[in-house]
Amino acid sequence: MKPTQHPKTSVLLFGAVLFQSLTLQAGNVREELADSKFRLVHEVYENNNWELFVTSADGKSSANLTNTPDVNELYPQASPDGAKICFLVDSGMGRATVRSLWVMNSDGTGRKKVTDRARQQCWAPDSQTIAFLPQEYPKFNVTDYYTRGISFHHLPSGKTREHVNTKPLHHLYNISYAPNGRWIVATVHAGMGHRHTNLLIEANGSKVINLGIGGCRPTFSPDGKHIAWGAGDHELAVVPIDIESDHPKLGKKVFQVFDKQNKIYHVDWSPDGRFLSFSRGPNGKGDITKPGTYEAACEIVGVHAKGWDIFAVKVARGGSVTIGHKPVYDWQPLTRNGYSNKESDWFLPPSK
Repeated sequence: MKPTQHPKTSVLLFGAVLFQSLTLQAGNVREELADSKFRLVHEVYENNNWELFVTSADGKSSANLTNTPDVNELYPQASPDGAKICFLVDSGMGRATVRSLWVMNSDGTGRKKVTDRARQQCWAPDSQTIAFLPQEYPKFNVTDYYTRGISFHHLPSGKTREHVNTKPLHHLYNISYAPNGRWIVATVHAGMGHRHTNLLIEANGSKVINLGIGGCRPTFSPDGKHIAWGAGDHELAVVPIDIESDHPKLGKKVFQVFDKQNKIYHVDWSPDGRFLSFSRGPNGKGDITKPGTYEAACEIVGVHAKGWDIFAVKVARGGSVTIGHKPVYDWQPLTRNGYSNKESDWFLPPSK
């Protein structure tokens, strides 16, 4: 008879294997990304207008993808196959603002509006379906959780459907699809019986699981084995998860990023799962003298964030990294102008 393994021993061994799988020999982030074909699309506030820029993985080159002086584009999300980018467009002012969901090819061509009054969207693994959060009321509010339900738009057919359990889904923000298509992770605030937490929502069912972690803006790793999220204003964290389980649970933190001085938000994974990007900048509530912007915390979509830039960190080291004043081998700024560089999303452009 085989000896019975104590449950705590199993958890420790599982955690050790996960940590070991994340540990690689340290190297210079910029050097490792210099030859990468990965790109990051992100929002920028330049010349009194929100634009979408594409920046190289090492930050050495950056170009205005949208270049539309009279249109405010925000919150870009690249499809898993790298062929398309969905994004938000703000038109109008104040409570009369209409925030719309659009989609285009990743080279900036073929722009098309999907729907009006839509919030923080994400791609399904098939690169054909966009999940988005319908706005709670017709009149605009910049608050990120101003949403009710989840909807899905299928690009090939042009049809939009509601989530099968959409009615109870209230005050969600920053949804992210699991690579197996089974789950959607999101933050909820003042809704669904919760003050503030992060939820796992069955993509095609009624199951909702409280992950029991504070913070916000969770996102799945490309292989679905980890979730990264903002554990606080000054901390990003990574935890393991088993998305094949009927009742997924989170493990202990296996990687953390700290910044004692600036806020760090909007974490996203590189397509190979080896790097994280994030937005970093000082605390503030925007500058409403800037056209097309709103007054709220700088991390919220549509809020001017002076001094904010995109950074990359190597998650492969395991343990933790503290962001300081001088770049070191395991983290680097990818933008440096402080022009409200936020909401980065990695992708690999399709071969021509």
